[in-house]
Amino acid sequence: IGGFFSLMAVVTFGGAYAVLAYVAQAAVTSFGWLSPGQMVDGLGLAETTPGPLILVLQFVGFAAAYRHAGAINPLLAGSLGSALTLWVTFVPCFFWIFLGAPYIEQLRQNKALAAALGAITAAVVGVIMNLALWFALHVVFGKVASVGWGVEVPVLPSLDWRAALLSAAAMVAMFRLKLGMLPTLAGAALAGLALQAL
Repeated sequence: IGGFFSLMAVVTFGGAYAVLAYVAQAAVTSFGWLSPGQMVDGLGLAETTPGPLILVLQFVGFAAAYRHAGAINPLLAGSLGSALTLWVTFVPCFFWIFLGAPYIEQLRQNKALAAALGAITAAVVGVIMNLALWFALHVVFGKVASVGWGVEVPVLPSLDWRAALLSAAAMVAMFRLKLGMLPTLAGAALAGLALQAL
């Protein structure tokens, strides 16, 4: 856990959602710490507050340690995993800031570096789109199959019609009817409760 989150803190950049794409795929696919549904739940809960990145990372760290507690109490293991995740996520970032701060103005004036950062920004948009598609695929379909090169396709019979219906209705509400996020979220929550009761 410490090694993964330390590496993540050092090599990832591009904002919270770029980091979450990397963490989500590693935690679910590579390590098996969470199911896709649990990862979606963790992100959904974290999105209810400002600063979702650290909440999701701590959730993943807690779940990983809780599930692999070994001989110690799972709740204690989860709490330690959560604290470790917080520590190793932020310490490398502070070092980057303190070591790079004196040179920031010089770096801003470097045209080659500015062009490289522009290209990185475009790549980050692609990473965020990948995260959105990954979450959409795992929310709307109960099962996905890997077809190689990390490409996942839905298993069509596993379609969750409730999730598909709610997603489509929310898209219509926001993009066609121009409703705000809060009314759409409230309506989707109420509709979700009603559909679950069926």
